[in-house]
Amino acid sequence: MDAIDPLTTDIVVRNLRPSDLEAVIRLDAKNVGRRRDEFFKLKLKQALSDTGITVSLAAELQGIFVGFLLARVFYGEFGVTERVAVLDVIDVHPDFRGHHVAASLLAQLRTNLLGLGITTLRTEAGWDSHDLLAFFRHEGFVMAQRLCLDLDLKATQARADR
Repeated sequence: MDAIDPLTTDIVVRNLRPSDLEAVIRLDAKNVGRRRDEFFKLKLKQALSDTGITVSLAAELQGIFVGFLLARVFYGEFGVTERVAVLDVIDVHPDFRGHHVAASLLAQLRTNLLGLGITTLRTEAGWDSHDLLAFFRHEGFVMAQRLCLDLDLKATQARADR
């Protein structure tokens, strides 16, 4: 039987607030190596206002901001008509990885979405993001029946100009 991590039981998951913006930016910068202020200003604004349903969450451990997720609810996109949620970002402070912060965030998101009658959560991950993919697999994510396609606009424009 696994030992219970005492820190896990102290994780507080709550709704993300506008006042969390700087903590979100600092945490992301710690993990990606640069600040993305404008990206998160826009994402947080969208997550907290555009859908009318707040599903983005923050995690605190002993009063310290240690993780967050940004998610949105869509009422149909790309030809799909059912309501789905999209997980845009999930992030955990590196010092608190392995303490079930991301799992706690995702568990609360799952509860909130099911309470809203939403049964599908979608996200994307880079094929080489091994730790993230392992986490998603552990949480029950499976390959979608959809393909994500990219178009290199410069390359296709150069080809069209010939």
